[in-house]
Amino acid sequence: MATKRLTIQGLVWWVGLALLLGACNRVKPIQNPVPSVPTGTTPAPASLTASPSPIQPTPTPPALAARVNGATITLPEYQAELARYKAATGKDLTSEEQKRVLDDLIDQTILAQAAAEKGFVVDDATLKEHMTKLSTSLGGEQPLAAWISAHGYTDDSFQAALIRSISAAWMRDQVIAAVPQTAEQVHARQILLFTADEANNAYAQLQSGKDFATLAANYNPVTEGDLGWFPRGYLLDSKLEEAAFNLQPGQYSTVIQTPTGFHILLVIERDPNRPLEPDALQALQGQALQKWLEARRSQSQIQVLLP
Repeated sequence: MATKRLTIQGLVWWVGLALLLGACNRVKPIQNPVPSVPTGTTPAPASLTASPSPIQPTPTPPALAARVNGATITLPEYQAELARYKAATGKDLTSEEQKRVLDDLIDQTILAQAAAEKGFVVDDATLKEHMTKLSTSLGGEQPLAAWISAHGYTDDSFQAALIRSISAAWMRDQVIAAVPQTAEQVHARQILLFTADEANNAYAQLQSGKDFATLAANYNPVTEGDLGWFPRGYLLDSKLEEAAFNLQPGQYSTVIQTPTGFHILLVIERDPNRPLEPDALQALQGQALQKWLEARRSQSQIQVLLP
């Protein structure tokens, strides 16, 4: 039904694996060979000035896409995520979609930081379990190692990215688990029309005593306009929701215009504490997660450092 929320919009996610920085190549210094001393000769006394030791090159730190409360999201990590999304969709990402990819990485970092604050630790057994699952999904340890290398990871950086992913998922689950399983709900029926004249005509028929269910069935024989039970925050349009929760059983609304069309609502039943249907619960969990992230973002120091 177009007036209902269908799923959590991308916030309750399994975090992707193409995440972190490429390995920095270390240049091995060339050692000068030590000349041999001819037999029967006396070695010359050593110079009092020692030869300088070869200077070890300092690895170049990776470029950053963002910094979140001191934690870094590297540019290679962000670019790998862009590539993963592009491969999944089969098209180039818009600037808005690219921003969403970075926002997802920022949200994941914030969730992982909150998990650490609550004392959550990814132990060796948990990490090994996830590595085994990844290895199995890719066809073995060698394909996994090849994938890690191809995406610019070292073993350490890949494990760090995976730990962050596991921690973020744990914190996400804590947030959505706090959403109550019951809520005030109404059971409603609607007549949905696409022109004001049709809607006004239908409303006039109701005013003249036409049965709502019969009239709704005339316009929608399949569902008869039945919206089922829903809580606050479930309908896409706030005007429809406000109207529904302002009605008592047996009452119907005036014509309500939304981007979808022209609606007339009838409340059939109300329940102050009804168990939520799975899709309604999921929608409320998505809203709770979004509100949690917005609050944490407002308290965080976030720097976007894209070139």
